[in-house]
Amino acid sequence: MRLLKQIWCWFDEITGFSRSLGPILSHPVPRARKTRWFYVFGSATLVIFLTQVVTGIALSSAYVTGSGQAYDSLRFINSTTLGRIIRGIHYFGASAMIILIGLHTIRVYLMGSYKYPRQMNWLSGAGLLLFTLLMAFTGQLLRWDQIGFWTAVVAAEQAGRAPIIGSWLGHFILAGNTAGGATLSRFFAAHVFFIPALIFVFLAVHLYLVLFNGISEPPKAGRPVDPRTYRRWYHALLEREGVPFWPEAAWRDVFFGTVVVLSVFVLALVVGPPELGKPPDPTIVDASPRPDWYFMWYFALLSLIPKWSERWVIILGPLLFGLFLILVPILGGRGERSPLRRPWSILLVASAVVVIAHYWAVGIRAPWAPRLEAEPLPPKVVGVTSGPIADGARVFYDKGCEYCHMVSGYGGIRGPDLSDAGDRMSPAQIATRIFSGAENMPSYRGELTSEELNSLLAFLSSRRRVQLPKPPVLNEAPRQTAER
Repeated sequence: MRLLKQIWCWFDEITGFSRSLGPILSHPVPRARKTRWFYVFGSATLVIFLTQVVTGIALSSAYVTGSGQAYDSLRFINSTTLGRIIRGIHYFGASAMIILIGLHTIRVYLMGSYKYPRQMNWLSGAGLLLFTLLMAFTGQLLRWDQIGFWTAVVAAEQAGRAPIIGSWLGHFILAGNTAGGATLSRFFAAHVFFIPALIFVFLAVHLYLVLFNGISEPPKAGRPVDPRTYRRWYHALLEREGVPFWPEAAWRDVFFGTVVVLSVFVLALVVGPPELGKPPDPTIVDASPRPDWYFMWYFALLSLIPKWSERWVIILGPLLFGLFLILVPILGGRGERSPLRRPWSILLVASAVVVIAHYWAVGIRAPWAPRLEAEPLPPKVVGVTSGPIADGARVFYDKGCEYCHMVSGYGGIRGPDLSDAGDRMSPAQIATRIFSGAENMPSYRGELTSEELNSLLAFLSSRRRVQLPKPPVLNEAPRQTAER
């Protein structure tokens, strides 16, 4: 211990570290015993970001950016215990960072902490929110499997539908006309170099502004913000009721940040990183491109809205969100901070959370996507193991019908449930639908032999909610008469 103390004294003497850090740690903050726990999300986001930087550097030391080696390098990382843990921490850390920065944004908005003199605090934080989302988006492609590959392709196609700049935007995302090695290199450079550099710059500005303007006091109804008197009132409050940031206030930040990091580590250790899918192959389109959970709601929204409105939602949605983030501190920089005096802010946040949760749940179900992993119907559902009905069940699976249609709880949900097809349609009507197709169903004219069609009609006609009574045994009536 004496040696460590001597080393620290030598280091502090030639750097002045404690003299510089001391005022930062001891600067006064408003006393907030009841609401202080609402202020921990920002510091926890910073801790998780630093964790992401450390694990990202470790992963990049083994990751190969070449389109022919990226997938194999990830398989190598997954094959080692340490590699799986580090990749798991990086994966769950990304989710934690999205959640924490979202909660931090909601807290700042509801408590009116974006008002004078903290408008630039909000704008720099809005930039950090945008860069965090971009980090999450670019990170998914770096897995370089079928899902990550096709997710980037779908994102570029959706961006390409935007008016005026769509073609340029899609070309910029893919770094060309098609996804390939250049796409991977662009995403890697953005994910590892450009976006983190911008985050560090905005983070430095954000922390400086927090120290310069001070941490916002808990809002109180009937105490509006007046730019003419606020700074004088705030400094008087700190002199009267202020407490040093360390340790009076910072211990909550340390405790909560430690809990978050330990939770991420436990998830990485127990659950592990997401399994890699098949290697990317542009000629195979049997992947079901679905983004990570934090983009699932937006993916579902774009999948469900009418086709004609896609291009407007793609460009106007992010644009309106960005304008909202910019205009909030400009138009609402004074006045009441208490959410009780700003009920519309509570309604806006609650509505956004409900909409995102609803479309996230829809995105998990993905009713628009076929279930390519569906298994053949079991005998207990088919009812028989041989004959035309059993043959029809095999045709129903082999031709991909089960990927989109559900039968007795098995199969997809993209098309109508066919568990009672025999009750709703005659064999002739079923055959007509098979040959003519529908909006999301291809025509199978010429795809089925007459034997396959007859078997499929027998199977679908046997699907009924209420089973018909079995016919009586022919020799039962004479036997009952004889017994009488």
